[in-house]
Amino acid sequence: MQIMNKQIEFNFMGKRKIAALFSLILFVTAITSLVVQGLNFGIDFTGGTMIEVAYKESAELDNIRSTLEKSGFGDAIVQNFGSVHEVLIRLPVLEAKNMAELSNEVVSSLQAVHSTPIDVRRVEFVGPQVGEELTEQGGLAMLYALIGILIYVSLRFEYRFAIGSVVALVHDVVLTLGFFSVLQLEFDLTVLAAILAVIGYSLNDTIVVFDRVRETFLRSRKTDPEEIVNRALNDTLSRTLMTSVTTLLVVISLFVFGGEVIHAFSIALLLGIVVGTYSSIYIASNAVLAMGVSKADLMPPEKPEGTEINEDGSQV
Repeated sequence: MQIMNKQIEFNFMGKRKIAALFSLILFVTAITSLVVQGLNFGIDFTGGTMIEVAYKESAELDNIRSTLEKSGFGDAIVQNFGSVHEVLIRLPVLEAKNMAELSNEVVSSLQAVHSTPIDVRRVEFVGPQVGEELTEQGGLAMLYALIGILIYVSLRFEYRFAIGSVVALVHDVVLTLGFFSVLQLEFDLTVLAAILAVIGYSLNDTIVVFDRVRETFLRSRKTDPEEIVNRALNDTLSRTLMTSVTTLLVVISLFVFGGEVIHAFSIALLLGIVVGTYSSIYIASNAVLAMGVSKADLMPPEKPEGTEINEDGSQV
């Protein structure tokens, strides 16, 4: 860290080998967990029944879980939904029972130990075939997003920057999935939506960094790529921190006040924002340096006679 003209500059790329080793360890751990344990898919993907009930007083979740376990529904997931009076009960697919029988048995078992009437707000059933289709479509959605991003950055940047962007995005997605796999947190459609949002967030941050890296390369008289990338990262640091911190404040509010139903969604966003900010600095930029980018690679083509060259290198 150096102080020049009262401005603090961090030597980000001086620690790039340590960061690369750290990311590699996390990446291998995530891949290993995904292969060995897999993801703890929610009912959205595996199929099952969701029952929403409402109590006149505050619902005691531990008592509800105990009652359902005694009634033979030990696999039920019980959580508050919206308020302390409303409860969402999720049950896996039980082939021996249809949805109507299952919901009636659950409500009857709860009502038997409760003096006041229980209001059944909603009963939904997701079949196993639908769950398999959602799993397949969700995986394809992430794959198509990455392919579209690769095409976009390939057209906008020199190929080394395009590869660096995709490497950073794959890093972010795998680490987020690995986190859910290691802790066996429930993975449902809301988490998938959060991961897709993280892909967009991370790409936006990476593009801002790469724009500044390219500009710094073109206007700088220095030829050391590591020094130039460091300068660009320091120039965008305030913008990166402001964006990350303000976004994190919103997501933390969701986590704290949003209720148990969106905890997995907010956790995925929290992790994704932190990892995405880190990858823009230490993965994307590191990859570009590792591939040997130089000022000559970013120079616009020579101007042919009778034509004009725009700032982005395109001909008029």
